[in-house]
Amino acid sequence: MSVQDLRWAVADGRTLTARALAHWARRPGDVAVALLFPVMVVLMMGYLFGGQMDVPGGGSYREFIVPGMFALTMAFGVETTFTAVASDAAKGVTDRFRAMPMSPSAVVTGRAAADMLHSVAGLAVMAVCGVLIGWRVHDGAARALAGLGLLLLLRFALVWLGVYLGLLAKGPESVAIVQVLVWPIGFLSSALVAPSTMPGWLGAIAEWNPMSATVTACRELFGTPVTSGSWAAEHSVLMAVVWPLAIAAVFAPLSVRRYRSLGR
Repeated sequence: MSVQDLRWAVADGRTLTARALAHWARRPGDVAVALLFPVMVVLMMGYLFGGQMDVPGGGSYREFIVPGMFALTMAFGVETTFTAVASDAAKGVTDRFRAMPMSPSAVVTGRAAADMLHSVAGLAVMAVCGVLIGWRVHDGAARALAGLGLLLLLRFALVWLGVYLGLLAKGPESVAIVQVLVWPIGFLSSALVAPSTMPGWLGAIAEWNPMSATVTACRELFGTPVTSGSWAAEHSVLMAVVWPLAIAAVFAPLSVRRYRSLGR
């Protein structure tokens, strides 16, 4: 790719990112619901069920749950990506983009950039909620920022999963399929419950869940680690980098290839 082609791709990607942000500006209610839904979940879990939850090694369940909800917020974003991509494809917008003199990569990169901005906003809302219910950073700002970076890396990888599934789907109504995929994977992790409290075989699956790697790494970086003897938990920061990079390495090329093959 030449320098001119790269500039063309960046300019087109920026235009499509602005298009997505303009859509959100015209639908503030939808954006508010998407941002506040995780807040409702953490308040419900923290105050309704928190008194019955034991954290291995002691500690506050509310502080335990916040890093988990950070990661779940990143996972729930797959539905947003999927719906937007599938809607454009079903309405013929994607076909019109393909017929225009624009960079082929701009459609998927523009979508990815917009969703990453949305995820930053979601993390900010969740961080404020966490502080209000008692979550604190105990190990310095640098390590906390590293934890937030791992969360955004996870979201970056899941953006490509959402783009690929959206390009495969027949329409946005297929989002139920994504929910069937995302919700079990999200909850079968260390996000809300420590794997050590699960049956042995189920806890092992949860320990090796990519979501658990990010959640456990964030708890460690935020200064609220949960004791676990598994290899995955002891190397959680490493796995929180490896898993998202592996997911992105698979689904980013698949997304680009699927976009190029549409209509053939």
